[in-house]
Amino acid sequence: MRFNVYVDGFNLYYGALRGQPYRWLDIRQFAAALLREDDEVHRVRYFTARVRPLPNDPEAPLRQGTYLRALGTLPGISIHLGRFLVTQPTMMRADGAGLVRVLRSEEKGSDVNLATHLLLDACDDDFEAALVISNDSDLTEAVREVQVRYGCPVGVALPVLSRDRSGNPRRPSKILRESASFVRHISNSRRRLLAECQFPETLTDARGAFTRPPEWA
Repeated sequence: MRFNVYVDGFNLYYGALRGQPYRWLDIRQFAAALLREDDEVHRVRYFTARVRPLPNDPEAPLRQGTYLRALGTLPGISIHLGRFLVTQPTMMRADGAGLVRVLRSEEKGSDVNLATHLLLDACDDDFEAALVISNDSDLTEAVREVQVRYGCPVGVALPVLSRDRSGNPRRPSKILRESASFVRHISNSRRRLLAECQFPETLTDARGAFTRPPEWA
């Protein structure tokens, strides 16, 4: 079948790649490996937002830019940018001893953009089936409606390899999983596949040669 792949970039990163040696991921190769051998990846849409430098990680935008550049070397891929919001709300300390200002960063728009393009592409008959790489339950209705209205199978690949901010194992979204035609889990069992689907260390585009961020080695 002819597949379109829809990637929630931040959900994939925080759910399966952060702190792992797999961040230099060839997403097209990885998506194809999650499907059957006779399936074809027609198009990949990657949804993210430009990160901002933070006091504890001023180089984050450079690493992200290098990765987006790597994605740009792939055929049939488009990158869709939302926005990255940084705020400094005042919150109560965990021990209750007064208020402090905290730095909070939040990505906006990827889930809405992904759902919109999934539905529009289905309406345009741009695919026979779709794969959504995300564990965001907000995508459940779009996944369900594409199947009901257009008769197209929609699978989900749930990034649950990394632990959450509290150090607990991530849980697959039950409602998203139940809405899908088929399910893949990007968990410990996929480590070998993630390792096999890395870009070469050095890539070349119209601007010249560039290499994987050294922190990602």
